Amino acid sequence: MTTELLFRDDAYLKTAAAHVIAVHDRGIELDRRIFYPQGGGQAGDTGVLVRENGERIAIADTRKGDTMDSVVHLPAPETTRPAVGETVALEIDWERRYRLMRLHTALHVMSCVVVAPVTGGNIAPDKARLDFDIDMSLLDAEKIARETNQMIARGVATETVWITDEELDARPELVKTMSVQPPRGAGRVRLLKIPGIDLQPCGGTHVKNIAEIGAIRVIKIRSEGKRNRRVEIVLAQ
Repeated sequence: MTTELLFRDDAYLKTAAAHVIAVHDRGIELDRRIFYPQGGGQAGDTGVLVRENGERIAIADTRKGDTMDSVVHLPAPETTRPAVGETVALEIDWERRYRLMRLHTALHVMSCVVVAPVTGGNIAPDKARLDFDIDMSLLDAEKIARETNQMIARGVATETVWITDEELDARPELVKTMSVQPPRGAGRVRLLKIPGIDLQPCGGTHVKNIAEIGAIRVIKIRSEGKRNRRVEIVLAQ
């Protein structure tokens, strides 16, 4: 059974009500959710589910389920689980999620400074990175940080754009990532648009305006194989 993916329309939702539709060995499934499941390099959300009696069920991680758009909320070890049919209140760990949103959007901006195929990436609450297929001599930490921050300072609003599978197939240049291809089969693909800066398929969570990122620092550049040059960043504050 699938869930209503509330974060797709509003990544700033911190709370919501939902019904429990499944409880199994992997975790808890709900009919509505604001928790983002691990995917596209972005870590899964954490938080709590609050039962009607006030009991709080800690959610240690969120992962994709077995079917398209299904989501499994992983409770902390030895935590009581709700019953199917219960109504629960969802409370996301907002501070953690907002850092993920800021870092994820920062990677989109940085990918327009380092112009090269992206071979991998990861977004954690404390740092994020992109891997590029590029010569090491072309990467300069100070230059990357400076130019990325200059773009961020422009304060451009982000937009969600949907195109059909066929439209994406006709525009292969939109796909920067070599390691992960956008999911097809649902009939349409979600894009993040930063006007004048970036446009690419992405199902993650992002800030409404890139000014919310603040500024970034490049903390490390290193080689991770023949075709991988890793650039790691953190939020400046």
